[in-house]
Amino acid sequence: MTGKEILHKMKEKVGLGSSDADSGKGKSKMSKNITHGFHLVKGKSHHAMEDYVVAQFKQHDDKELGLFAIFDGHLSHNVPDYLRSHLFDNILKEADFWTEPEKAVRRAYRVTDANILEEAVDLGKGGSTAVTAILIDCKKLVVANVGDSRAVICNNGTAKQLSVDHEPSVERGSIEERGGFVSNFPGDVPRVDGQLAVARAFGDKSLKKHLSSEPDVSVELIENDTEFVILASDGLWKVMSNQEAVDCIRQIKDARSAAKHLTEEALNRKSTDDISCIVVRFQ
Repeated sequence: MTGKEILHKMKEKVGLGSSDADSGKGKSKMSKNITHGFHLVKGKSHHAMEDYVVAQFKQHDDKELGLFAIFDGHLSHNVPDYLRSHLFDNILKEADFWTEPEKAVRRAYRVTDANILEEAVDLGKGGSTAVTAILIDCKKLVVANVGDSRAVICNNGTAKQLSVDHEPSVERGSIEERGGFVSNFPGDVPRVDGQLAVARAFGDKSLKKHLSSEPDVSVELIENDTEFVILASDGLWKVMSNQEAVDCIRQIKDARSAAKHLTEEALNRKSTDDISCIVVRFQ
């Protein structure tokens, strides 16, 4: 086995991934029916892969946590790599995580962004979107996001979006209140200060006065008709609706195969961005 193959196996085992094409899978110890899989594909841009994922089950005292995240970087891979290493740790350090997880997640997002800005000299001028999902004892899912990476749940065949796409055109008012502006020039999509195509993100120190890192947070109970959850970067959602994504994989029982199938379908639909996808199956 080559050194590259050994590294791939190590990353797959702990649920960390970023490369030209990377994948992995795992399962819950608490419920044998709950499995996860992820797959990443580099886009057609000339820069290095800037999507990072976390997908793993973790024992925490007498509880089990499923930790799942997509971090979609821009201008650099440093910020999403930092988030992969630190964001979940910061969330779980919050004293009220077990009693008030929504408040704990919001606070940890703010703390993490402040740390990134303090280390901007080392991390550079880039930033990252994020969507995180924490599965607590296989019963409750806490979802948070900044930017346009998205979480979608499938209940009895019906897609429901759990995250909020933070688009500059929608948040123009708050951006202008901070002294910024939204412009389609240069380019063909609304951008904060004509630069960034999302209204919320980690990092981006040069834009931070006009840019929020406040997450939207939701809590979803896992019901008997819950089939799976999809987390993916905008490389998927640019070319596929929520319901199309659900319909695309509903009959694929292996979570990693389902995640890979979604990335392949996005490529077939001419997506040129980095594509990262996690599927968590409950049945």
